Amino acid sequence: MTTTNTPADVEWEPHAGRLADELAAAGKLTDPRLAEAVRAVPRHAFVPSYHQQTADGSWAEQASVDDLAAVYANTALITALAPTGTGGTTVLSSSTQPGLMTRMIEALHLTDGARVLEVGTGTGYNAALLAHRLGEEQVYSIDVEAELVELARQRLAGLGYRPTLVAGDGAAGLPEHAPFDAIIATCAVPTIPWAWVEQVRPGGVILTDLKPAPGAGSLVRLTRTAADRAEGRFDATYAAFMDLRHTPGDNPAGFRVERDHGQAEHRTTSLDPNTPWTSLLVWFLASFDLGAEIAYGYTLPEGGGIPAYSDTAPTASWIATPDGSWAEITLAADNGQHEVAEGGPRRLWRLVEQAHRTWTDLGRPGWNAFGLTVTPDAHTVWFDQPDSDHAWRLARR
Repeated sequence: MTTTNTPADVEWEPHAGRLADELAAAGKLTDPRLAEAVRAVPRHAFVPSYHQQTADGSWAEQASVDDLAAVYANTALITALAPTGTGGTTVLSSSTQPGLMTRMIEALHLTDGARVLEVGTGTGYNAALLAHRLGEEQVYSIDVEAELVELARQRLAGLGYRPTLVAGDGAAGLPEHAPFDAIIATCAVPTIPWAWVEQVRPGGVILTDLKPAPGAGSLVRLTRTAADRAEGRFDATYAAFMDLRHTPGDNPAGFRVERDHGQAEHRTTSLDPNTPWTSLLVWFLASFDLGAEIAYGYTLPEGGGIPAYSDTAPTASWIATPDGSWAEITLAADNGQHEVAEGGPRRLWRLVEQAHRTWTDLGRPGWNAFGLTVTPDAHTVWFDQPDSDHAWRLARR
């Protein structure tokens, strides 16, 4: 679909105004200047169409003008898809949930004249909000997908915004335009690229989604406190973004581990098999031992179809790592106990159980009880304070 919608095409202003009011009521929009941007920037101009997943797992394209209420809702919209190496489809780009955008922008504590680098141009809507708030000459944005950058450039220019847009690897930042007062990354990174630390001024801010392993992590806000140090805390509210890609269309192939129950060790556990999805901080702590590459999902009965689109209820959850280790935990319980089968060189569910004990011993804290210190040599996650006895070192990637 190639339809492009300008602000004059439809009566979009009432929808944008309603969105701003909704975000303000939810506490996600408190800056009057940013609220003005939400009311003034037509989201549908950046998302002329979007993709919705159907009950059978396929994707259907929807024209934004056919349902402006949905486009101006506080929800993410899938804007670009790409084929996977296994014949499936993966999400290439999306328009982030507006409430998350505004909350992140406000977390930067921007003042007039601030210079901002956005990593992850996407549709260009977030760059438009920043340009409206700060002025186009203060906004820089980079994305690895050149076609997306060019589309964003055209849509921004059509509305009178001309921030600096660059196609390239966001991990490298934009050294030729540094220093910045803030770097906001609408993507997930396994560790903070040191180039970002170097490119924010002393006292400058970096805000990004730190995910050392799939699904394991959340938004962290760092301040550059010295030439060789950035430090800060995780945001109180969980958030998740797509991974930063270093080359266009990059889609890791993943791995597969066979779960041979005949060679497994069997035992029971009282820990909820849904823990990786329902206790995200436990999963984050477990990832330090599980490693950077983790596969996980649900097991269906024989012939049950695709888990995400099947009416058949799953029977177990499972996790696996590339070294051949795996664990499968039944969802049904007998007197509060779930059956566990574990194979390979490591006992993965024991690592999750240990992470749960650690979290419980710490008093079951929330995300903002944890922080991160970044130096050229190390990433250290800590509990409560940087000099805490409870700290974990992340492998730099």
